[in-house]
Amino acid sequence: MNIKLTFEYETPNKDKVQFETNWLDDQILEYILNDFSKINRIKAITILDDMGMEWSLKEFRKLKQKVEAEARNPTIYFDGGYHKESGETGIGIVIYYEIGADQFHMRYNDKIDGIASSNEAEYVALFNAVNMLEQLDIRHTPCTIKGDGQGVLKQLAGEWPCYEQELCRWLDKIEMTLNKLHIKPTIEVISRAQNKEADKLARQALENKFIHSHTKLE
Repeated sequence: MNIKLTFEYETPNKDKVQFETNWLDDQILEYILNDFSKINRIKAITILDDMGMEWSLKEFRKLKQKVEAEARNPTIYFDGGYHKESGETGIGIVIYYEIGADQFHMRYNDKIDGIASSNEAEYVALFNAVNMLEQLDIRHTPCTIKGDGQGVLKQLAGEWPCYEQELCRWLDKIEMTLNKLHIKPTIEVISRAQNKEADKLARQALENKFIHSHTKLE
């Protein structure tokens, strides 16, 4: 995750000056703190993460230790397929993530009734995908979301406005879940060819072929 450090510097004359860094990758935190210890004039260090949470150094180290033992760095692929005649929606979700040095691959699809359009199907697929992160207990980590549903992704990124009330409700639910998990996603719109794994899962759901697999990659 990205962090900022705020700290107090004590001059040789005992004057105190406040400093704040630019955004930093948390992986270099210990290197910076090691340098600070050589100066011995750095006090009151506070850490701000990119979700707006503030931590003491002790709290952040404890969090980081916990996070490193859990699932992290997920990449989500999602797709929604809509059958106009039946009103059925098939969703396909693929998630790659890491635990320590191991990598995992999850595939999931399902069929959902009561969806009004192919556009809404994409929102439903993404909503279910971010809920999968919560089920995997993935929190406080970078996340990349990829799909060919340009509308929902551009709106999630804040680049396009959302005017349709029903779609706005789904968007709110997606954002609420990401905020609850303290995940700030990187959004990437990809082609249908690049999204073929999630697309196939969505089509298979409409054919009543359900796949729920979870494997460790060798």
